[in-house]
Amino acid sequence: MRISADDCARRLAASDHGVLATRHATRGVDTVPVCFAVLGSRLAVPVDVVKAKSSTALQRTTNLAGDPRASLLCERWDADDWSALWWVRATLRHDHAPDDVDVLADALRTKHAQYLGATFAALLVFDVVDLAGWAASDVPESPGVGRPDD
Repeated sequence: MRISADDCARRLAASDHGVLATRHATRGVDTVPVCFAVLGSRLAVPVDVVKAKSSTALQRTTNLAGDPRASLLCERWDADDWSALWWVRATLRHDHAPDDVDVLADALRTKHAQYLGATFAALLVFDVVDLAGWAASDVPESPGVGRPDD
């Protein structure tokens, strides 16, 4: 069943990671797992130096320079209890010149302990344009846990 925009926003903000989809100019959709933070209608994805990578010049950044549209999908999967399944999709638009980078960087450091004291190579900042979601049950999920009865 569809879930409300408020429930989508709450589940999105409580999620610790999701899959970011951007559009590559020739091969189409590029997807990558990311961590993120949400503040109101803004969402930030770090380009960090905490995790090993060959370069901070990431393909997702190149993709967004060519097409600012993106999506982020968060979900809960439980192979044993399909009544606990849900997903939320955030439709995003990349902001190429954000003025709230510092507050969003602080939100990432607060949400993800691995980023405490860390600097970021860059921050990809998005406006949340739309939210859509589905849940197998009409029982609202408690923040930070699988289901209210968990």
